[in-house]
Amino acid sequence: MFKKFSNEEVSGQNQVKASVQRRIRQSIAEEYPLLEPVLEDLLPKKSPLIVAKCQNHLNLVVVNNVPLFFNIRDGPYMPTLRLLHQYPNIMKKLQVDRGAIRFVLSGANIMCPGLTSPGGALDKEVGAETPVAIMAEGKQHALAIGFTKMSAKDIKAINKGIGVDNMHYLNDGLWKMQQLD
Repeated sequence: MFKKFSNEEVSGQNQVKASVQRRIRQSIAEEYPLLEPVLEDLLPKKSPLIVAKCQNHLNLVVVNNVPLFFNIRDGPYMPTLRLLHQYPNIMKKLQVDRGAIRFVLSGANIMCPGLTSPGGALDKEVGAETPVAIMAEGKQHALAIGFTKMSAKDIKAINKGIGVDNMHYLNDGLWKMQQLD
């Protein structure tokens, strides 16, 4: 998704109205209840909230020129990895084994066997079409953010094909873009 992402991909930036800003804050609060105590610090009511529209129906939520969340079409808002590293417990986590790490870091989707092998770990409460943090075996921080294609139970039962779509990973274009100019 963000493999070759850069400032040129941004087609327009709009400062949103207060009503839209409230709706964005509310949907983020519903999706990530553990972020509620610090939501006022992340998305202050007084500072302007900018939504940057990008190619492929992608929206970036930007505060003080720093991208914090993104979504595709009208899907759920997902935090950037920089934000996830600051607040690591806001998302459900799936863990891949050591063999899958290099593929995930090059942008590949996460396959079911990488999650069900001895080094992998599944959170049984994860449903289909849910944003998740992808952790690596033996590592502290998340290496990617993904969107599940099937529930954790199905991933374990079927154990074939793509389990999680890789949306954003370490060292991709969004990671390298620390500020949106």
